Amino acid sequence: MTVLPAPAVGRFAPSPTGAMHLGNARTALLAWLHSRALGGQHLLRFEDLDTGRVRPWTCDTTRRDLEWLGLDWDAEYRQSERLDVYADALARLTAAGETYPCTCTRREIQQAILDSAGAPHGHEPVYPGTCRVHAADPGRPAAIRWRVPDETVCVTDALTRGTLCQNLPGEVGDFVLRRNDGVFAYHFAVVVDDALMGVTDVLRGADLWPATPRQVALQRALGFPTPRYLHVPLMTDYRGERLAKRGGAPSVQALREGGEAASRVVSALARSLGWEAPERVTAAELLPFWRARLAEAGFFINSQT
Repeated sequence: MTVLPAPAVGRFAPSPTGAMHLGNARTALLAWLHSRALGGQHLLRFEDLDTGRVRPWTCDTTRRDLEWLGLDWDAEYRQSERLDVYADALARLTAAGETYPCTCTRREIQQAILDSAGAPHGHEPVYPGTCRVHAADPGRPAAIRWRVPDETVCVTDALTRGTLCQNLPGEVGDFVLRRNDGVFAYHFAVVVDDALMGVTDVLRGADLWPATPRQVALQRALGFPTPRYLHVPLMTDYRGERLAKRGGAPSVQALREGGEAASRVVSALARSLGWEAPERVTAAELLPFWRARLAEAGFFINSQT
């Protein structure tokens, strides 16, 4: 049985790079249901560090979409307003000797990987540690990499009960905490944010499941607690491919502005999960469905939540 801390804190953390599509909306719905089912707080965090991809209008559109779907939140954050927080956390790791500058280009990294025949590889290219061994080129802008500990990290998903173990040096490698253009990396920023915002439960898409062990390792290095992780399936199109903004997936904004009823959209999202929801339903009316799913996963839900 999963022991629930009080109070629980969940979050929905979209990247404001375009209009929210139905796949984003389904994850937002489940994250909201999880926070509310536990009687906890729900946060909205815009992950807008990559300014080159951010669209300024997206934050307001996302707020409107969430409100239309009946998904409220208790506090809102923007990562672009928290740069000093990330800088402080990075300084702590650097002071402990756990980071180093890296001036390798992507092409150089790819070539080094090809040259290191027989080197262990995971599902993604593993940085070969060039700048860990050799001094970085002072004439180039430098990224900051984390010197990952020589250990294997295992994580269990609280929803699926699946366990993922990764050997950090062999399957992940020294990964970037701050890019060479000064932008803090996603995996670093979310670890800092979740800890300092008191997040206890992270419900997110299954595409981020492979990144969980490295995030847990960073939490340990910074002395942060590890939240419960719950990964949910991604919504796919008729071809079985995941919905994506760049692929022209239907947007919630278009449905909202086109006169569609929010209750019908919420019902469609619930039915896509296999739930026998009415044709029209509110987000709040789906709470029993999610509580039943949590009970299947071994959560004890207080009747007062």
